Amino acid sequence: MIALHYLRAMEGIIVRELWRFLLQRERFVAALVRPLVWLFIFAAGFRSTLGMAIIPPYETYILYEVYITPGLIGMIQLFNGMQSSLSMVYDREMGSMRTLLITPLPRWFLLTSKLLAGTAVSILQAYVFLAVAWFYDIQLPWQGYLWVIPALIASGLMLGALGMLLSSFIKQLENFAGVMNFVIFPMFFMSTALYPLWKMRESSPWLAQIAEYNPFSQAVELIRFALYGQFNQWALMYTLGALLLFMAVAILGYNPSKGMMKRKGRP
Repeated sequence: MIALHYLRAMEGIIVRELWRFLLQRERFVAALVRPLVWLFIFAAGFRSTLGMAIIPPYETYILYEVYITPGLIGMIQLFNGMQSSLSMVYDREMGSMRTLLITPLPRWFLLTSKLLAGTAVSILQAYVFLAVAWFYDIQLPWQGYLWVIPALIASGLMLGALGMLLSSFIKQLENFAGVMNFVIFPMFFMSTALYPLWKMRESSPWLAQIAEYNPFSQAVELIRFALYGQFNQWALMYTLGALLLFMAVAILGYNPSKGMMKRKGRP
């Protein structure tokens, strides 16, 4: 196998996922409606209670809608990672995943390509959300729209790897909803996506400590700092560490001789 074969395979997987997402209009709309509802309704309702929220990069107070925007971008990537894992479970049930995994290319490369494809979709969703938020008068520094790209790549890969890890343990499509709810809602609500960490410490120190070590919190903080041209080294290291851990276990789970796929009796 030469490098060209790897590049063509990766290109085919990524393009297929992008077209699959764009052609599924319901999925595209649903991906935007969820965070927009939180932005337009939830944030407006809580502004009177929380007033202004503090943002770490400059330690200044800003509108609550602006504060939660990075958290809602993280929500988009989190749900996209779970949606990608759902499609993998579906493909495994229908047999197309079997066709992909029995190709001569290494299994880790194929799974990484699927992960890159899902991340590309999540970045597309994030920028569409930012465009809508711009017209809602949530306008961030223009440089942040470029600086946030590496943060979106890192966070998208980490959350996508988590979804891929879950897909390797889910035996049937019917079990996916319960597992997804068990993972998504605790990760989202026990994070800094909606409330600053200092605010959480005032009400519940143990919840603040959980949020601090929540990988989703670190992904959100990475995005939040990047949108303001700041670099959060700890958040990046934590996110990359979680990515390597989730991806390693996912690859092991899809290994027919060692992982969950062996117990299922299929690739």
